[in-house]
Amino acid sequence: MITAGEDPAVLPYLLALAAFALVYVLTKAVRHSRPFTWIRTGFVPAEHGLVPLDALDPTRAGPPAPAHVTAERQAVADAVWAGDWRPAAAYAEAAGTDWDERWDRLELLQHLAEDGDGWLTDWRAEQPGSCDAATVAAAVLLHRAWAVRGSEYARKVPAAAMAEFRRLLPEAMTAAQRAASLDPGHPGPWIVMATTARGMQYSAGQFQKIWQELCERAPHHAAAHWQALQYWCAKWYGSDEAMLDFATAAVRYAPPGSTLPGLWLHALYELETRNGSARPALSTDSGKALLGQVAHALALVPEHHEDLPRLRHLLAHYLGQAGLHPLALAVFRQIGPWCGAYPWKHKDKDPVTEFHKARGLAAWAVLQSPAGKAAAAAGTAAGSGSGSGSGPAGAR
Repeated sequence: MITAGEDPAVLPYLLALAAFALVYVLTKAVRHSRPFTWIRTGFVPAEHGLVPLDALDPTRAGPPAPAHVTAERQAVADAVWAGDWRPAAAYAEAAGTDWDERWDRLELLQHLAEDGDGWLTDWRAEQPGSCDAATVAAAVLLHRAWAVRGSEYARKVPAAAMAEFRRLLPEAMTAAQRAASLDPGHPGPWIVMATTARGMQYSAGQFQKIWQELCERAPHHAAAHWQALQYWCAKWYGSDEAMLDFATAAVRYAPPGSTLPGLWLHALYELETRNGSARPALSTDSGKALLGQVAHALALVPEHHEDLPRLRHLLAHYLGQAGLHPLALAVFRQIGPWCGAYPWKHKDKDPVTEFHKARGLAAWAVLQSPAGKAAAAAGTAAGSGSGSGSGPAGAR
């Protein structure tokens, strides 16, 4: 408002400036709404190699395990519930030195033991030298302690629960150390130790000693790296920078076919859940290049790997945030109909809506790129020519 004493000649200038600002804001709003309008009215998933909207399944992150894998696990579970430890011992042993697979199997046995561990007691009595049995027992102790603590930040954990947590942890550490003595080459006990060390507030130097021992036995162990990532993140004893550096190194030394490069995605998830966004880590050229490396590495992981679907959901999400839309669209094609995973399935979000919107935005961005516009122009030119490809009969 112009007050007495101000130059009336300024008024047209102010009005013009306000009009320009309004036009600018409205233009940005229209541009922002265009892709969402297109997703609602013009997005045909099949035209982009994607499954139809009505085929999306929010109940799972990916396809179920192969029937023979499910049957084998069920047989082990049935046996231990009946009190027979022998199928469990054979199941763990059959993984050999595939330490990632062996750890997955030991984790299954640990979950089964939490429902009743009489069979585990019998196994340890019959095979006192079994590192697998001792590792499962140590993991059970660790998980019991963590169940008392819960998953909240320390400031939100009741004092009594935290005190009980701290009381139980040394027992788990001692059990893991005894398990390690039974088989010096087995990394399983060291994974239990690494997780326990975090709860026991080990210093960086103390933790590093455990980590070095673990890496000497299984230098590319995915689950072990995830536990170490937790230690180095800001909510425990590290920082955002330490966590990202650790994850970056893991991407660079991971062998082909490993899921270890997915650790970078877990680091981004930590940033997003704690800070509200992972975009700062994805806005730099180096961050985008690293994400591209992760996409390439995960494309080499065997399709049946059970960790792959959830990693692909994270990958598609962060590729979209980084503006790497062609790569994101390719990952959405690999994901197929499954959308029951983070970030689509989170809090009060509808996973089908969120997933469909994200893949639609990737498709829209690809269409608006120079390459997409050139392809569309070439298709239009081909459709307008003469011959059998022209007219309604030749329409695509």
